[in-house]
Amino acid sequence: MLKRFLVLLVALIMILSLAACGNKQGTAAVPKYKIGIMSGTVSQGEEEFRAAENMKAKYGDMIVTSTYPDRFMQEQETTITNMMAMASDPDVKAIVMTQAVPGAAAAVDRVREIRPDMLFILGSPQEDQDVIASKGDIVLNTDDLGRGEQIAEHAYNMGAKTLVHYTFPRHMSIEFLAVRRDRMKAKAEELGMKFVQEDAPDPTGDAGVPGTQQFIIEDVPRKIAEYGKDTAFFATNCAMMEPLIRQSVEGGAIFPVQCCPSPYHAMPAALGIAVPDEKAGDLSYIIDEIGKKVEEAGMKGRVATWPVPVNMMFIEGGVEYARAYLEGKTNGKVDKEKLVEVLEKIAGASVQLTEYEGHNNYFLYLSDHIIF
Repeated sequence: MLKRFLVLLVALIMILSLAACGNKQGTAAVPKYKIGIMSGTVSQGEEEFRAAENMKAKYGDMIVTSTYPDRFMQEQETTITNMMAMASDPDVKAIVMTQAVPGAAAAVDRVREIRPDMLFILGSPQEDQDVIASKGDIVLNTDDLGRGEQIAEHAYNMGAKTLVHYTFPRHMSIEFLAVRRDRMKAKAEELGMKFVQEDAPDPTGDAGVPGTQQFIIEDVPRKIAEYGKDTAFFATNCAMMEPLIRQSVEGGAIFPVQCCPSPYHAMPAALGIAVPDEKAGDLSYIIDEIGKKVEEAGMKGRVATWPVPVNMMFIEGGVEYARAYLEGKTNGKVDKEKLVEVLEKIAGASVQLTEYEGHNNYFLYLSDHIIF
């Protein structure tokens, strides 16, 4: 009886030892960390706010969210305070901020005074490029100049023979918009397309936004009548997007992309899509609904945008990259290959990252288009 008891006791000790080892290994495999996300509010930046909500829903308590104030230019100290509050939690090992509005650089400096180990991923920065590159570990911005050639080539691939570019003098006084226009024109002409620049009323002028929109409503049909349905339309101003999309679809022309590429930007309103509150952040739902409307209009293959809004991409991509870094799955803090892999998985499309001159951590982002 005693011998049997001793055998059972030894067996029990071995089982408990193995279980203890298993628990130890399991704990080591799951690092303890949190990731902070600072976004705009619904009124200031709904897309990034919804992206933060999506990440919170996906990862639960691992995600800590905060917002910068709507009046961020006047309330930069609030941005700093909110970021410091996230950094005060020792489990927060990374902070993703999109948009990196004025005040972001100062906020990063203050956090690094107490948390030099913090990983910072900054999207859509609005401060000096060289300054912000020295603050963030990873900086992401749209390659607005690269979009010049990209839009022309994309329109050509969609079947365009003419590319109409709507703008106004105030926008053409902004250097990068003027350079983008010049690059778009050069590429269009290289491909054999006719490039037409058309001045529209400035929405900040006497006629305001209604005057600008009315001009687009009236002029797009004129351009289609003059150049034919294989005409692609692009404009530099957000207020022009809804009438431009609607008139392009109704006239059977080509709409290659918005000034700010996103399935959310003007497309639902232009196509008559009512988005229920519970679907406000559901990108797949929005894309499916746009696809249905485009097909119903007989416009399949002639309407396009980027598959993921830039600011949503920067938040979701930032979180996924931070997770990879904190779990030892990147080659140091700046791993361009891993970053591309993460972004392409989210977009479901090819992306291109170009290093901003002189900085190996500041990346200019281009995405392939989704053609409905």
